[in-house]
Amino acid sequence: MDHLSLCPLVALLLCAVLLALRNIFKILFHDKEKSTADIPPGSHGFPVIGETLQFMLSVNSGKGFYEFVRSRRIKYGSCFKTRLFGETHVFLSTTDSARAVLNNESGMFTKRYIKSIAALVGDRSLLCASQHHHKILRSRFINLFSKKSTALMVRHFDELVVDSLSGWEHRGTVVLLTDLLQITFKAMCKMLISLENEEELGSLQRDVGLVCEAMLAFPLNLPWTRFHKGIMARGRVMEVLEKIIRERRNETTSHNNSHHEDFMEQLLAVDDGSSSLSSDHSTKLTDAEIKDNILTMIIAGQDTTASALTWMVKYLGENQNVLNILIEEQTQIAKQASDKPFLELDDLTEMTYASKMVKESLRMASVVPWFPRLVLQDCEMEGYKINKGWNINIDARSIHLDPNVYSEPHKFNPSRFDEETKANSFLAFGMGGRTCLGLNMAKAMIY
Repeated sequence: MDHLSLCPLVALLLCAVLLALRNIFKILFHDKEKSTADIPPGSHGFPVIGETLQFMLSVNSGKGFYEFVRSRRIKYGSCFKTRLFGETHVFLSTTDSARAVLNNESGMFTKRYIKSIAALVGDRSLLCASQHHHKILRSRFINLFSKKSTALMVRHFDELVVDSLSGWEHRGTVVLLTDLLQITFKAMCKMLISLENEEELGSLQRDVGLVCEAMLAFPLNLPWTRFHKGIMARGRVMEVLEKIIRERRNETTSHNNSHHEDFMEQLLAVDDGSSSLSSDHSTKLTDAEIKDNILTMIIAGQDTTASALTWMVKYLGENQNVLNILIEEQTQIAKQASDKPFLELDDLTEMTYASKMVKESLRMASVVPWFPRLVLQDCEMEGYKINKGWNINIDARSIHLDPNVYSEPHKFNPSRFDEETKANSFLAFGMGGRTCLGLNMAKAMIY
């Protein structure tokens, strides 16, 4: 009887508990809906790792890592969120967002790359520096990209290209990207550190290649991983640069008459007070800053430029009419400069059609497909709430291929640049305070 009399009481208590749980879940669910209603659509994927695995699969697929972004933009729209390497990322693909984030007039954003890239190029690199540190570094490096430096690069690069082309006719097959990587690497090493020894160049290029390959690898620093190989390669590159710095300083102290017309020489001259640019002693760079940024400039000058040139040749091969117009322009310039062995900087100003062709190649290829920033305070973008601490990425590739921005965006048409383009729509070199420092030099190499 006692057990039977307890049954209604137990049932009542169970109902009360279930009702309470129902109300708790209702409140929690309602609060969740309320707090996430204005957050960008998308998926956080699996616990902890998010969608990192899907991203890595895209990196290693034939379509490349951008396929990860493209598929989600199609699904969610111009603003979506995901979770990569333990952090929330938001991708935006409108010109208004590009202006707000990249110009950063509000001061709400700062540069931020994923952990693997930051570890490989170094936290003192222009790519990873905080907003304040970036301004200091930029003020020191901007003088390196002078008209004189660009003019020297144009001549040297043209010499390298002519030398390479002369050997192509005797080869059965030319792997264009491989050859262009060698040309651009030699050009950057000559400009930055005056390195021309073939054996040393070969060794350094292999290590820089390992660093580049590891940039989008999962940041697992174990001996068999690609990331670990990249970290080890970075260490060897740092040793080479440290050796060059030490030798240059020894030459100075021993009053050796050796002089190098390169970036390293200028940076060391400023820091030892022998340059007119050394008046602001507070901005003296450390050796670590010099080494991180020399590596960054080698990677940027070699990898992105070679990729851009490869895409340009592809587009020209597919568009005979564009190629014919370009050949006609180049033939006229060659006639005018027939008394000169190599191109000079002034010759590039005559290449009006070539400049439009280069812009169109960069638009379609989008060698740098997105620009990452860290959100410093809560804000609103495209009608969605963006939280402090999130990573926000301007999807340049989507903007470049947006039919609302460019008519027939998948058609290779340099003449579209006869007219001024929509504001904030051409992002090949970034925009705002973090616009590519080597913009003019990169253009000169691609021309």
